[in-house]
Amino acid sequence: MTTLRITLWVIGGFQLVLGAAFLLSPSGTAELLGLQPPAPASASWLIAMMAARFLGYGVGMIVAARNPAAHRLWIDTMIGIQTIDWTATMIYLLRGDLTLSQVSTAAVMPIVFVAVLVWGRLVPMRSGAVRSGAVRSGAVRSVTASGSAS
Repeated sequence: MTTLRITLWVIGGFQLVLGAAFLLSPSGTAELLGLQPPAPASASWLIAMMAARFLGYGVGMIVAARNPAAHRLWIDTMIGIQTIDWTATMIYLLRGDLTLSQVSTAAVMPIVFVAVLVWGRLVPMRSGAVRSGAVRSGAVRSVTASGSAS
């Protein structure tokens, strides 16, 4: 399994766990993260909507992990999401609104995820033929612009 595929699985796992936690226990998860004072009950509505997006992107990352070349849009949007996540985290840390213990992995993991996703995005992705070994065995031949096999 490639580094990109492993990273997509890990990101998917993070997203699914956070989505489930925020959906099933929004105030409990906020308390676990040390977010004080407690938000008003109406904030749970926004947290539930955020949880839905975590869950959706978790599934999307797992789908992308199975065949990254076919799911570049999922990868590209996650690069954007992780960039925004990290930027927002840094702003709130620098303003003193949050502490490093509250944001935990959000201070570091987005940088790691973006680096691997961008690297994986820039490295030419192999087709299913390469994964199956067909290219290495010579079973796949190149095709010229006119459509004839070489």
